[in-house]
Amino acid sequence: MSDESYELRIIDGKVLAQQVEEEVRSGVEDLESNRGVIPGLATILVGDDPASKMYVRLKHRACERVGIRAEDYLLPAEATQEELLSLIDTLNKTRDVHAILLQLPLPKHFSPQEAMEAISPAKDADGFHPYNMGKLMIGDEGLVPCTPHGVIRALEEYNVPVKGKNAVIIGHSNVVGKPMAAMLLNRNATVSVCHIFTDDLKKYTLGADIIVVAAGVKHLIKADMVKEGAVIFDVGITKEEGGVYGDVDFENVIKKASLVTPVPGGVGPMTIAMLMKHVLMCAEKNL
Repeated sequence: MSDESYELRIIDGKVLAQQVEEEVRSGVEDLESNRGVIPGLATILVGDDPASKMYVRLKHRACERVGIRAEDYLLPAEATQEELLSLIDTLNKTRDVHAILLQLPLPKHFSPQEAMEAISPAKDADGFHPYNMGKLMIGDEGLVPCTPHGVIRALEEYNVPVKGKNAVIIGHSNVVGKPMAAMLLNRNATVSVCHIFTDDLKKYTLGADIIVVAAGVKHLIKADMVKEGAVIFDVGITKEEGGVYGDVDFENVIKKASLVTPVPGGVGPMTIAMLMKHVLMCAEKNL
């Protein structure tokens, strides 16, 4: 495969993220000049998990790029559920905090579901609140989980037809798999959701026009599991001493796929960019 052909098959998440951020920056400027409002995001980090701290830093940098005001709220790992819920309640009532993000995972003694449900649906930047999830299920997409939203945006930008196509999602989490299935169904794809208990995964993936894999298993999807011309989104990430790997055997699968996301530099930047878009949406709704 020539270098040019190789490049044309890569979904460049960084370039797409820059486009989305430019749209958000423009929207933030309009909101400030017309209404005197600067969108504000409050991030909550419980404990000192290094990966979580890094993700919060990346989100704050994105806020700086687009003009969103970011506030960081830190709770020690030994904090109680009640302290976390009290902080969320305060932020729900704070007028210049338009969106709230609770960085997961939480220390084991917390109930993440209860905490997520405590966030006002109107300030739910991640789109995880049952109210927003329920709206998604009936086709009323507003604040939806950021990663599936990023995948949909990429499908649109690359003019990938979805209606009537066979889509296979691997992983059935509330963060990616389930909302991704709903969003593709809303666009009239025929959707199969596979997971760790699925018998004969290859049987499903071989018939797929679109594959979204979020299993967290290094190189789970091999070239002999995909058909020629498939479009593949790799949401998985595995860190080893030798580097960072996705769920897709990228070097071999790219020879058959028409489009595929790399890891890193694919879905990750888009996820953060869509978060910025959601903060702007929250600010516009909460005026």
